[in-house]
Amino acid sequence: MFDWIVSLMDRAGYLGIALLMLLENLFPPIPSEVIMPLAGFSAAKGTLSFAGVVASGTLGSLAGAYFWFLIGRWLGLKRLKLFAGRHGRWLTLHPDGIDRAGGFFARHQAVALFLGRLVPAIRSIISVPAGVYDVPIRTFLFWSSLGTFLWTLLLASAGYLLQSQYERVSEWLNPVSNIVFAGLAIWYLVRVIRFKAPESS
Repeated sequence: MFDWIVSLMDRAGYLGIALLMLLENLFPPIPSEVIMPLAGFSAAKGTLSFAGVVASGTLGSLAGAYFWFLIGRWLGLKRLKLFAGRHGRWLTLHPDGIDRAGGFFARHQAVALFLGRLVPAIRSIISVPAGVYDVPIRTFLFWSSLGTFLWTLLLASAGYLLQSQYERVSEWLNPVSNIVFAGLAIWYLVRVIRFKAPESS
């Protein structure tokens, strides 16, 4: 996969970076922790401009986030409640709980969208509840853009500064990502096990 990433970036330049970051949001096994430091290294060599690298990475990543936002909009609150009514254990929410979760998201949507784009394990999926709970598109794009830009800038800067040792970025971030993902998986399993549907009256 690494050779394919390098080849696409060499051939397509900024468009290749944007495409890779789009795919990274749609198919998480393609890691931004490899893409953007490598793009930053290319900027350090003078092959690409640093500003262009950050802009293309941000736009590609934001396009992927917007895709999941539209999926959330398509799913909608009504479908989500129907699914929760039938398969609440696997969602770890019953329909009433979805309303409470929606209230929490409405109060903290800016923080959730901004910080969510900075956490490797949830960067993509944070867009889905934003769509489900009908966050205004301008709000979604503003806070998602801010978080995405910062994440992209940090990774590209690390690659630019480390240059030929840019692989160290992914060597450090991959274990962190795995720990976050494992923590979320354990939290989910605990919720599934402890889930109790409300008693019908």
